[in-house]
Amino acid sequence: VQLQASGGGLVQAGGSLRVSCAASGRTFGTYFMGWFRQAPGKAREFVTGIGRSGSNTYCADSVKGRFTISRDNAKNTVYLQMNSLKPEDTAVYYCGAGGTPFKYDYWGQGTQVTVSS
Repeated sequence: VQLQASGGGLVQAGGSLRVSCAASGRTFGTYFMGWFRQAPGKAREFVTGIGRSGSNTYCADSVKGRFTISRDNAKNTVYLQMNSLKPEDTAVYYCGAGGTPFKYDYWGQGTQVTVSS
């Protein structure tokens, strides 16, 4: 599967942004999907993930209550809605696809999200 992330940009603290990740191929619905992020000088970290049907989601404590992941299997797309953004959310956001919630085998190219204070 090939992944293409989009929708990043510059937003003020407290604002909202939605990023998307479009997947190629007919097997999108068989993958667990996740969003990760990497800030300058830091390791890539898990943000949130979603099961194959979209009924199960899980997220890092740092974004709980602010970020929401969703997917549309008919459109082969996973979304990340980010609300109440903070400067510390600034990072390159990557989408990943995997056969389990714990291992992601395919990655998109990343989209930059910058939150100004």
